[in-house]
Amino acid sequence: MRKRTRSREYALQILYQIDITHEEPKSAIDDFWQAHIEEGIDEEMKDFAAEIVKGAVQNLAEIDRKIAQYATNWELERMAVVDRNIMRMGGFELLYSSGIPPKVAINEAVDLAKKFSGVEAGKFVNAILDKIKIELEK
Repeated sequence: MRKRTRSREYALQILYQIDITHEEPKSAIDDFWQAHIEEGIDEEMKDFAAEIVKGAVQNLAEIDRKIAQYATNWELERMAVVDRNIMRMGGFELLYSSGIPPKVAINEAVDLAKKFSGVEAGKFVNAILDKIKIELEK
């Protein structure tokens, strides 16, 4: 598995933890790495995961507004926690991470949804993030 893909999986787990526990991002990140210390995760992967987590949390209001705008008939709070956080990650990468091509951000998010949620979640995540991408291209 590619390093960035694995880093996104870590970021998703940390964002999920933050969403459930309302823990401060720095504490959640530190706790996560401490719990996985024996895995020997390299610093580059940790840095990329932390960048996604911090960026998604810092821009949460705007990212959630975009998701809610395109998730017709869905309330953000009623979405599955994992799906919501995958879209937050993808939204962060689309809106704020200029070094990541939009197609890559969306594909990675869809793959995460398929792996951690289900095929239908992958379609849902794809639809929402694609609408955000189209809006950005205007």
